[in-house]
Amino acid sequence: MASTKNRVTRNDAEPKDSFDGAHRNPIYERLMNAIAEHRLRPGTKLAEDRLAAIFGVSRTVVRAVLQQLAHELVVTIVPNRGAFIASPSVEEARELFEARRQIELPIVEKVCRSAAKKGVALLRAHVAREQEARKRDDRRAAVRLSGDFHVLLAHLGGNRFIERTMRGLQMLTCLTILLYNAPTSQACPHDEHAHLIDAIEAGNVKLAQKLMIDHLAHIEASLRLNAAEEEDDDLEAILLSGAPL
Repeated sequence: MASTKNRVTRNDAEPKDSFDGAHRNPIYERLMNAIAEHRLRPGTKLAEDRLAAIFGVSRTVVRAVLQQLAHELVVTIVPNRGAFIASPSVEEARELFEARRQIELPIVEKVCRSAAKKGVALLRAHVAREQEARKRDDRRAAVRLSGDFHVLLAHLGGNRFIERTMRGLQMLTCLTILLYNAPTSQACPHDEHAHLIDAIEAGNVKLAQKLMIDHLAHIEASLRLNAAEEEDDDLEAILLSGAPL
């Protein structure tokens, strides 16, 4: 059993910049933050006994967290093998960005029409933290904050179910970036969040939605999805060419 100093408490498990105040399981939060900061890679095995020892809890508690993550598609549970961090396929990566466009455009419209000054201030404060993380070259924090910006938008939209869905999609995006992104790519293109906030503050729905479409397109374009397909095609050509058996 892990020592007391390694046990997870709510204070050290909650992200310091949490904005929704939701009372989530601290082990769930630890795992989600590790994914968001690219510390847990796709395909990593999450052994129940190992996690139970790390967090100082029973395997029953760990199993419940893994089931929740599996429900959100962030973890894949393989019978007789255990739980693994999800590894989205190329097709799933494309479907992921299609889903994000269908969900985030209505979010942007709602926030444009309803965001009060307090909401805009929260968005600007969040982007300021993103910029500070980049300045101090804290890539893990920058990546997590870039993703959290989109969840914050969903939170400001006022629908808890959409917010939860957005958080799951953002976690899958983090995993997709780890699998298919160029090593030198940024988490989100610089300044695009700030421009989006300007459009939201002005109440310009069409411009804000266009900026969101462009923003998601820039992220998707940075992924090496075509390269993955070409590798599959090359393998097929190699195996099927040559003298017949």
